[in-house]
Amino acid sequence: MYAVFKRELFSLLNSLMAYITIGVFLLTSGLLLWFFPDTSILEYGYAELTGFFSLVPFLFMFLIPAITMRSFAEERREGTYVLLASRPLTDWQIILAKYFACLVLVLFSLIPTLIYYYSIYKLGLPAGNIDTGAVIGSYLGLLLLGSAFTGIGIFASSITKNQVIAFAVAVFICFVAYSGFDALSKIFAMRYLETIFLGLSVNEHYQSISRGVLDTRDLVYFVSFVLFFLGITKLVIGGRKW
Repeated sequence: MYAVFKRELFSLLNSLMAYITIGVFLLTSGLLLWFFPDTSILEYGYAELTGFFSLVPFLFMFLIPAITMRSFAEERREGTYVLLASRPLTDWQIILAKYFACLVLVLFSLIPTLIYYYSIYKLGLPAGNIDTGAVIGSYLGLLLLGSAFTGIGIFASSITKNQVIAFAVAVFICFVAYSGFDALSKIFAMRYLETIFLGLSVNEHYQSISRGVLDTRDLVYFVSFVLFFLGITKLVIGGRKW
């Protein structure tokens, strides 16, 4: 499993697409955070990163599918999955190796954004006038959100050999999971339906963690969410004649 993980990670790191995708993510978040007047922290005037943590989920909807789209789609297109499956590995080990390789790359894309925290820390009056606990909670929320979207991306890649289709399907499912259930909760005003849809919403649990409240229910939700999509992926690749 570790050998597959290394192969997948180095394959991603050797891919120009990964660097372009991460570069676009960092450039877009930097422009939105510092230069565009409507979303600029400098215009906002408060030493906090709330705007950044509100924008990143929507950027993740495109970044993560772009990272995960080749996971199984490329193996299926080139016919190399048969060679991988012939090794002494279970389907779960292959899926988890690919999943964690993609998740590590998502983590790599978040690390450079720590400079935003350092900048706000220094620019605050007085210096250090920023809620560090809330920032830590928000980064934890982003990591959990990234893990959920990575699970979706791995699943989307397993159902097709076309990377573009895998990307489009993953973006759609990520959008529905993050924003769709919130919209449905507002459409169905009945109390019990609203509670159900909010409970299924990724955004609701992400916002809860971003407030610095580490609730066991939110952690269980994200773990269950990831296992659900990885489980579907297992059914897809397990029932396919490659």
